[in-house]
Amino acid sequence: MSDLTKTPVTVITGFLGAGKTTLIRHLMANPQGRRLAVLVNEFGTLGVDGDILKSCADENCPAENIVELANGCICCTVADDFIPTIEALMALPQRPDHILIETSGLALPKPLLKAFDWPAIRSRITVDGVIALADAEAVAAGRFAPDVAAVDAQRAADDSLDHETPLSEVFEDQIACADIVLLSKADLAGEAGLATARATISAITSTLNRDSALPVLPMTEGVIDPRVVLGLNAAAENDLGARPSHHDGHDDHEHDDFDSVVIDLPEVADIEALVARVQRLAREQNILRVKGYVAVSGKPMRLLLQAVGERVRHQFDRPWAGMPRESRLVVIAGHDDIDEAAIRATLTV
Repeated sequence: MSDLTKTPVTVITGFLGAGKTTLIRHLMANPQGRRLAVLVNEFGTLGVDGDILKSCADENCPAENIVELANGCICCTVADDFIPTIEALMALPQRPDHILIETSGLALPKPLLKAFDWPAIRSRITVDGVIALADAEAVAAGRFAPDVAAVDAQRAADDSLDHETPLSEVFEDQIACADIVLLSKADLAGEAGLATARATISAITSTLNRDSALPVLPMTEGVIDPRVVLGLNAAAENDLGARPSHHDGHDDHEHDDFDSVVIDLPEVADIEALVARVQRLAREQNILRVKGYVAVSGKPMRLLLQAVGERVRHQFDRPWAGMPRESRLVVIAGHDDIDEAAIRATLTV
């Protein structure tokens, strides 16, 4: 690669649990001859996704090319974290051919795109494309993209109702900023669910000032042809006007709507009992996301647990080997729903 050639960057955004890490694992396994680097932005102090990706490192994307920024939105910490990290990746002995950025599930992508105009990096990298992942089953159920007309009608009928929920604004901003939308977990949604999800996405994108329709593609287990999502040459940093945001006109955006807490647990003897407790969190305390590692009594491998609402997935992913056998879960919810004592009581009952 010539020093005069800009390194392409793909921004992968999407709500909590949409499958961003799974997609990146697939791209790492199928790099199409590219040497990759990955920047992962976690919400909360306990990094999980970066550790998952480092376990997949190979010669095309070695461990030193995988960087995790935890406990801070990269679009809010540009000078302190994002710019130095990008510069460090560009200074690697073997410069990456392509950089993948996995944003936090709570991140707004447009402020991140603005960061690519910083003098320190704007002549060296370009945003090849923004890929927005949406959980097809959740979108079909209307959980993150409420009917705007219905909300307006409710406003007219009840002056006490507030504006759209923060979750809907995050979701809509991610879709509006995208070059491609991937409907993940298509197998769970089914054909009817996919049709409903497509209609929801279409309602959001119908007002965008785009030259062509926004592609919306189904995806299961993160599997999609890399040629579809890499090499878009979108130069998204130069196309901000066509990517509207609820926060346009503001100098920053708030993450006070969301919060996280890390819960340390003793070794677990009954996995299904733990799963039931995590489901209770979603059902009774409005918890959005739970993820982390668990030590299971009598098992030499650590258990990776990830939950989106009441949907909980778990698997033994690697031996503990020399690592401490610690059970730690990060719990993410709306700011008003984070009650550390109540969460701890539910998980340890």
